[in-house]
Amino acid sequence: MSAIGEELTRLRTVGEHHRRLAARLVLVVAATLVLDLIGSVALFFAERHAQGTQIHTIGQSLFFVTTQLLTVSSSLANPLTPFGRVIDGLLELWAVLVVAGSAGAVASFFQSCDTK
Repeated sequence: MSAIGEELTRLRTVGEHHRRLAARLVLVVAATLVLDLIGSVALFFAERHAQGTQIHTIGQSLFFVTTQLLTVSSSLANPLTPFGRVIDGLLELWAVLVVAGSAGAVASFFQSCDTK
């Protein structure tokens, strides 16, 4: 069988390592969505009345928090209140450790497939 044929066969095969990776990614996505919603509400209540803030609505807060989780260190609207900054720091920590870490899990998955 040719190398291309072997790769196509490997792409169609679902093994235990596929199920584990899928389960882990589903857990990361679900936990991130929950954190996104909780963080958005908390940041909205922390920032909505702060002088000079760019976060006045729940939609603006949701946009900021989602962007923060996906990009790490977005400068779209820096929180002004101390509690808002704590929330921002926790979001960055989650983004670095969990969201970016899941990219490492995917890379490890592909590398382990090549060694088998």
